[in-house]
Amino acid sequence: MTERQKDRPWLMRTYAGHSSADESNALYRRNLAKGQTGLSVAFDLPTQTGYDPDHILARGEVGRVGVPVSHLGDMRRLFQDIPLEEMNTSMTINATAMWLLAMYQVVAEEQGADIAKLQGTTQNDIVKEYLSRGTHVFPPVPSLRLTTDMIAYTVSHIPKWNPINICSYHLQEAGATPVQEIAYAMSTAIAVLDAVRDSGQVPLERMGDVVARISFFVNAGVRFVEEMCKMRAFTRIWETVTRDRYGIENPKQRRFRYGVQVNSLGLTEAQPENNVQRIVLEMLAVTLSKDARARAVQLPAWNEALGLPRPWDQQWSLRIQQVLAHESDLLEYADIFDGSHVIEAKVNELVEQSLAEIEHIEEMGGAMAAVESGYLKSQLVSSHAERRARIESGEEKIVGVNCYEGTEPSPLTADLDAAIMTVDPANEARVVAALHEWRANRDESRARKAVEALKSAAAGTENLMEATVECARAGVTTGEWSFALRDVFGEFRAPTGVSSAPVAVTAEAGTPLAEVRRKVAATAADLGVGKLRLLVGKPGLDGHSNGAEQIAVRARDAGFEVVYQGIRLTPEQIVSAAVAEDVHCVGLSILSGSHAELVPDVLTRLRRAGVDDVPVIAGGIIPPADAAKLIESGVAAVFTPKDFGITEIIGRIVDEIRKANKLDPLEVPA
Repeated sequence: MTERQKDRPWLMRTYAGHSSADESNALYRRNLAKGQTGLSVAFDLPTQTGYDPDHILARGEVGRVGVPVSHLGDMRRLFQDIPLEEMNTSMTINATAMWLLAMYQVVAEEQGADIAKLQGTTQNDIVKEYLSRGTHVFPPVPSLRLTTDMIAYTVSHIPKWNPINICSYHLQEAGATPVQEIAYAMSTAIAVLDAVRDSGQVPLERMGDVVARISFFVNAGVRFVEEMCKMRAFTRIWETVTRDRYGIENPKQRRFRYGVQVNSLGLTEAQPENNVQRIVLEMLAVTLSKDARARAVQLPAWNEALGLPRPWDQQWSLRIQQVLAHESDLLEYADIFDGSHVIEAKVNELVEQSLAEIEHIEEMGGAMAAVESGYLKSQLVSSHAERRARIESGEEKIVGVNCYEGTEPSPLTADLDAAIMTVDPANEARVVAALHEWRANRDESRARKAVEALKSAAAGTENLMEATVECARAGVTTGEWSFALRDVFGEFRAPTGVSSAPVAVTAEAGTPLAEVRRKVAATAADLGVGKLRLLVGKPGLDGHSNGAEQIAVRARDAGFEVVYQGIRLTPEQIVSAAVAEDVHCVGLSILSGSHAELVPDVLTRLRRAGVDDVPVIAGGIIPPADAAKLIESGVAAVFTPKDFGITEIIGRIVDEIRKANKLDPLEVPA
């Protein structure tokens, strides 16, 4: 077969952005020069959650996990010298998706682009934010309105744009089984399409245009045969739903279109070189089957469990895709799984079980009702707890973590501080200073009028996109836009799912959990309290709550009284809760890199409050050098992804409580 007859490769992206718009722009241009065929923008947490860099909750988070975009000037610099009319840009943004799309549109117009030709995707899936990622801002009903307004606007004005990317990616990282991943994503899609249809903003005869622009973003785990079957099941169910529920006759409009990022949180800190083969296997799950092949692929880097990847690490992941697409013969064949009885049986099983769960969610009133009731979140927490229990017992094996742990020294990690990229601590101050300069130089009257018009529109029923575009042109900032809508819509704190999660690990006599329960009870008795109390805190804007939830559930099962108020808390709020609840230990979970600033802040405030006998534990993606500094500052223990034994962690917490209260150690029998 000649080169001309090969299938066209998928879009190749690298999820990237850090520090500032200028530095991220330079990174994008370098990646495009290396053969990347699309952009995938990572925004920092203040941008994702609607805060300006000078807000108290933004401390330590600016430019950490993505690029800060506070206003139109930042968006201009982010895409300087990148012709947007020729680009396919994916923006991983949800609660503030309307705002970022508006600024992208204005920058494109300033470049002279025809916005009708703009191609790309805004993720814009708020349901999975309530369930897993935690960058939600507004309650479900107004959030769905923002999504609906964006879809209606893009169908008319930016017809090649994907206004929503139904995102099951984070559901898998939060514990979803393949059936849950399919069912929850499809239920979200149904809720969105129903809302668009019922809003009256799009004529019924144009619903095919709406369906054609709905895309999906999925996760591919290392069980690549099952994951490939999952994608074939997704394709089959979407075909049925769009034809039968919405009457879409055009098969091109019914096509299941999806992009993929393979499993980042499944990558290991222990023996991180093993992550390369994991990434390759996971990529195969979404490329081998032609009839269910991803439209766009972005791969994580081998060292993401250690910290922020360097440009070279991202290049390595891009080269993995390029070798498969250009050196192998994969793209020369029709679907290689057609006619396989094994594959067909697995796909049928996934379809049947997923449709049953979709029907169950429909009976509850749909995806939004299932979010508000806490059903979806509790199911994910339960599934995740069960998976963690299988890993701890050794039933589910992870090479280098719970088996084959012996290893030769790795040249890749010989110098851990050089094996990842770090963000300059002074970056935040520079970004904040630039924000203040922007506010000082804009037309303040126009900005105020734009914000008031936005609030007026939000209080009514008109489409919010036009008012949002005017805010962008007027120099309104990300925080000002989101707080204008907060004033009208309010904020939402999603259910944690912890209290309703069932026991995942038995505590029968002789089991590790039984011994830890004994330690917990003995320590409570020694302190003269009914129960030990553990506060699990999520300071800052990091919404990755999976680890915190699993610690909270296991501590509860070990006999602790657990205080867990969910995500997005200031150090002040955490310390206030610790004092009010008279806790015996404070556990802080941070995966965004803001630990260096926020954890010492909590320690300082506890000491000011006169709380000297409460140990503080930290957990997250914390490089060794940072862990050593945290210990020096007074943190009792630091846990990272290599510490996979949750029951053991709970036992260590008890040890630290005893040490802080000058009690003799309690030995756990081997």
